[in-house]
Amino acid sequence: MTGSGRAWDLTNSPTDEKTRPTCKKAAVNRGSDNYSDRLLVKFQPFLSRKRGSASLEDFDEAAEDLIGQVFGAASEEAEAYFYAKSGESIMLPEEAQESGMHDVERETLQQRRQVLASCLADLELRRRVQATRESSRNGKGRLRATVEAYMSHDVRSIHRAATVKEAGKLLLKHKVGSLMVDDGSRYIGIITDADLSRKAVAKGLDPNTTTVSACMSKSFVTIEEDEPLSEAMALMKKQGIRHLPVTADGTVIGVLSVSDLVRAFSDQETA
Repeated sequence: MTGSGRAWDLTNSPTDEKTRPTCKKAAVNRGSDNYSDRLLVKFQPFLSRKRGSASLEDFDEAAEDLIGQVFGAASEEAEAYFYAKSGESIMLPEEAQESGMHDVERETLQQRRQVLASCLADLELRRRVQATRESSRNGKGRLRATVEAYMSHDVRSIHRAATVKEAGKLLLKHKVGSLMVDDGSRYIGIITDADLSRKAVAKGLDPNTTTVSACMSKSFVTIEEDEPLSEAMALMKKQGIRHLPVTADGTVIGVLSVSDLVRAFSDQETA
């Protein structure tokens, strides 16, 4: 969906890439801290709510161009943005689509901004990890806190029989990136905003009739609450995931995200 109502102040040039990217592992230049800081600054305008001069279409073109420059045109991040843009109808409430009662443009931006916020969190985490490596020689920098201290204790879940549309609405309502999936008695999987967009849109599934069980990840990795954050970070990197269910004696009691890790690094630096 494109529009011309709300506008943004963007300085990035548009991209000519119009086709779905083929996903490859992202490769970011991990040079100096100054380089990383410049990349972080570039993403800020896309997360700002101030009015500017660009239409929603220009917003998309500039965002895709920046993601391509930073992560690669065929990266996971580029693919996630493509599906967030293409699959906006999955999360957009029917009222906004049919009656215009909601700010449609604002609603459709939610998914895009989630992807961009994830990109920003990734860059920030990589910058802090690099700083940690450099200071580790002095015994500093390593995340010392436990998972329990930074995880989200509020576990959001959805039944396996619910529709993809309903899952999308819950993600927007609670402003989270993942939902645990249950069968009425136990957790049997996890579904993320990326799962909804990629799997539902890629397969051309109807979000109003497709169930969560068709798009969820049936097997999910967990970590115990008393494990150090450094272990959680290593596990997320190894598995290529952004949301990690947290357990206490095998029972899911929370979820840890990349954003939580960034917050932990920030707190440690100011301590």
